Amino acid sequence: MDALSERNPRVVSAVKLHRAANRRKTGQFLAEGANSVTAALDTGRVRELFYSAGAAAREHELVAGAAGSGVRTTLVSDRAAQALGETVTAPGLVAVCELIDVPLAEVLAAEPRMLAVPVEIAEPGNAGTLIRVADSVGADGVVLVGETVDPHNGKCVRASAGSLFHVPIARSRDITETLDSIAAAGITLLATAANGEIDLDDADELFTAPVAWLFGNEAHGLAPAVAARADHRIRIPIRGRAESLNLATAASICLYANSRVRYAK
Repeated sequence: MDALSERNPRVVSAVKLHRAANRRKTGQFLAEGANSVTAALDTGRVRELFYSAGAAAREHELVAGAAGSGVRTTLVSDRAAQALGETVTAPGLVAVCELIDVPLAEVLAAEPRMLAVPVEIAEPGNAGTLIRVADSVGADGVVLVGETVDPHNGKCVRASAGSLFHVPIARSRDITETLDSIAAAGITLLATAANGEIDLDDADELFTAPVAWLFGNEAHGLAPAVAARADHRIRIPIRGRAESLNLATAASICLYANSRVRYAK
């Protein structure tokens, strides 16, 4: 079988998916590396799998399994693999996938008990890490609100390490409308705030009911009006000398505390 070059039209079309406008237009995005590709295959979202000769040797079972399940698998040259990948040392394994985000109404219709709601999250690595955390603690969805990063951005997909395909993800531009919809579904809104009136250690009672965690932008935190819109503001106790916690760390701590109560036997 001849390997496709970087000039092949199918490869050229796939490389264009590095740009958000092309992802929106085609309804497709790229997932790179074994973790992401495996998760994408497990959820039936892969349209085509491109692989290099080196990747075929390393991930023989993965490529063979994809082909066996009816996915189009295509050998590409090392230069094509480099163009398809976004990392310095491309893994040579890139899947063209269907977009994963779903309408907010679909997430709410499933009667979620624990949601992560990052507001105006800007950094794709942070978004991917937060999605991975939400998956690991058993959250029921992630709702990206306001002017946010595209969850299909390559850096976000890699940082999520496959979790992007496991957790329902919604995007909603209008912050007020989104928070109203979540509240109308009977879900308590919790904001993380350094000056919150409830200490995380004292919040267990809240976690016995459905909750949605509002996490602020990396640089500016939550806007005062958004924090005020929440039913409660939760403070993470800092016992050392650090002034604050970054977004992904704060989300990890809060979601884990929520999960401990929600899944208590």
